[in-house]
Amino acid sequence: MDLSTLDFSALLQLRTDVDAEIRRRESEEKAKAAKQVMELIRTHGLDLQELANKSVKAVATTARKPVDAKYRHPDDASLSWTGRGRKPLWVVTWLDAGRTLEELLIK
Repeated sequence: MDLSTLDFSALLQLRTDVDAEIRRRESEEKAKAAKQVMELIRTHGLDLQELANKSVKAVATTARKPVDAKYRHPDDASLSWTGRGRKPLWVVTWLDAGRTLEELLIK
């Protein structure tokens, strides 16, 4: 198809038609995939609710525990840092004052 031969209004109509066709086909593909999944579930004797519960449990068991703080401000115990990511402003200020990270280590 040579798009250069189409005038502006024809191009706009073509875009509208293409968008509508994409939405229609996307809907068909999702329905087809859902049908295949349901067939697999029936073929293998699985229960959809059971699968959903296993999926939720799998996500819940992969959650990581928060990382413990590695550094703490000696004068303000509410200021702590794990040592990961960007240094907090209080750590930068501490280091700029000529102090060391070792002084902030939690023992």
